[in-house]
Amino acid sequence: MRLVFAGTPDVAVPSLEALAATSHEVVAVVTRPDAPAGRGRSLVPSPVRVRAEAFGMPVLTPASAKDPAFPERLRELAPDACPVVAYGAIIPRAALDIPRHGWVNLHFSLLPAWRGAAPVQRAVMAGDDVTGATTFLLEEGLDTGAVLGTMTETIHATDTAGDLLGRLAVSGAGLLVATMDGLESGSLVPVPQPAEGVSLAPKLSVEEARIDWTRPGFVVDRQVRGCTPNPGAWTTFRDERVKVDPVTPAADEAAAPPGALVVTKRDVHVVTGSGTVRLGVVQGHGKKPMPAADWARGIRVEPGERFGDA
Repeated sequence: MRLVFAGTPDVAVPSLEALAATSHEVVAVVTRPDAPAGRGRSLVPSPVRVRAEAFGMPVLTPASAKDPAFPERLRELAPDACPVVAYGAIIPRAALDIPRHGWVNLHFSLLPAWRGAAPVQRAVMAGDDVTGATTFLLEEGLDTGAVLGTMTETIHATDTAGDLLGRLAVSGAGLLVATMDGLESGSLVPVPQPAEGVSLAPKLSVEEARIDWTRPGFVVDRQVRGCTPNPGAWTTFRDERVKVDPVTPAADEAAAPPGALVVTKRDVHVVTGSGTVRLGVVQGHGKKPMPAADWARGIRVEPGERFGDA
């Protein structure tokens, strides 16, 4: 089949690579325009654009998919299907109607669970044991289209959102290829999503990544892992922000308020609403990431000092 692939971040690259290795023809790639990045805020191409150009594929970077020129160009390309992975913009009806097999989105959850921009982060934060990926037909609703295929993935106890997303990006690429093959052969029948089991996964805000130390340790653990690497879990100490990497829950109790720091030569524990957590790597304001014990020693944590006590 003739395919026009749409995607933008690193997580979409395995799908583009997998499709490029098949008998399907990727006639063009659609991605978001170059965006400012780094300290110099210079324009940087998306990871998908970089990979597509390495393949020698034509790349389209419309400022808006609603620009009338975009569906016109798409019509000229005459795709049979448009596979999508984390493109990052809404596809208008004028473009949705062009490919005969539609736009097929690879979404990193088992729909209808976790519809939205942050399904992996929300699944980790909720303590789900299993998640997966779904291919479905794009329509104008939020991740509501008929399902074409699914795969499952176990969420491990130490998984960060980044760990889990990395595995799903690879296994999901195989699902997307299988879906394209099934559409070409006519063996796939779209199945409407059930009305039950719907949950939403809006993009995580920076404020949601602020650690609430009054929660039980296992909840803090999930929150930190779900926010790693983005947007990054954080707290405050001496009126400045401190970034916190994944922690290890402990069952021991401490006679101190939530957020209190318990410092030893080798470890730093933080009191939560139930039990404590052992810090791994932390990053103070304007500093480099370092082991928590080194951080505490460097700033000379005093007895009774607390996180979140800004």
